[in-house]
Amino acid sequence: MNSDHVKMNYHALMLFSVAFLTSICSFAAEKNITMTNIQQEEFGKMPDGSVIKRYTLKNKNGMIARVIEYGATLTELWVLDKNGRTQNIVTGFDNLEQYLQPEPYFGATIGRYGNRIGNARFTLDGMEYKLAANNGPNSLHGGLKGFDKQVWKSEPLPAKAGQQSVRFTYLSKDGEEGYPGNLSVTVIYTLTDENAVRIDYTATTDKPTVINLTNHTYFNLAGSGDILDHELTILADKYTPVNDQLIPTGEIAPVQGTPLDFTFPNKIGARIDKLMPNPGGYDHNFILRTGVTSGVHARVREEMSGRTMYVRTTEPAIQFYTGNFLDGKLSGVGGVKYGKHHAFCLETQHFPDSPNQPKFPSTVLRPGETYRSETTYEFYINR
Repeated sequence: MNSDHVKMNYHALMLFSVAFLTSICSFAAEKNITMTNIQQEEFGKMPDGSVIKRYTLKNKNGMIARVIEYGATLTELWVLDKNGRTQNIVTGFDNLEQYLQPEPYFGATIGRYGNRIGNARFTLDGMEYKLAANNGPNSLHGGLKGFDKQVWKSEPLPAKAGQQSVRFTYLSKDGEEGYPGNLSVTVIYTLTDENAVRIDYTATTDKPTVINLTNHTYFNLAGSGDILDHELTILADKYTPVNDQLIPTGEIAPVQGTPLDFTFPNKIGARIDKLMPNPGGYDHNFILRTGVTSGVHARVREEMSGRTMYVRTTEPAIQFYTGNFLDGKLSGVGGVKYGKHHAFCLETQHFPDSPNQPKFPSTVLRPGETYRSETTYEFYINR
């Protein structure tokens, strides 16, 4: 082949490449989609040698979220403060080995049933199902090997304008941890340019089952120290009282006149001593008001950093937990030690033990139905 033919073929190839890329970009622009620039890397390896991926999502304001395939877990969330400094405001580890050790569900996706099911059993359609008991006689957060300890499949999604997303999928097989039905679950983490982290859940089943998915991220808006001076508002007039094993009694009670009244802003530590020694702080299911016009169900403000977090959810309740069992033995990203009340959780959910409480909203999912849930954590700076 002479040099003229080579030049012609090269020129033709370049024209084809430009035309192909132009068509992709035109399609993306038409659909309001841009190619993703989410960073992907190896986070570690499981004992069987399989690689766990970590994804780093960044928005235009410098906010960073990191998520991994193990447990579909949010490991880091870096947010600016009023002085322009970026800090990680969630508990988590910078290596897989720590996640494989016993740890308190830092940042993980919780399922098949978040929170507790009393006596590790429930009856559905006349059939009793026995679950793994991992919290005394009760089942907690899906059992011995819940969704937080599973390896999820993952893929970054094409970036839409102003947001980046990673999708995680998992098939929980019939009988896993005692639950009926093959449950196909999808969890999508999205970071937006409005400084929000949105978590979308969907699931389908081939047999009647129960489901209650949530995320177990622990927040500290100051980045260090305890969270007792954080100011909290929860738009919840009622809660579900529990027995000494933290299983609901079935009663629905008002928060008014109790240390659980956060219908107006109050510091987390202002009345926490009234909950000592048991449960050692807040670990309560708050029933959210319906028809909230603002769409904001909870707000947390931290004065020194200037950070404020809003929580929006489609779920009927929030479990407010104040890290009562953290004891300083665990340390995470940046060497921060996690002591008692170092961080708080606002786990959006259905009520604990609903499968055994007929007066509670149903958590039953049947074939042909699709479970859907959405929760958003939004961050603002008060200067």
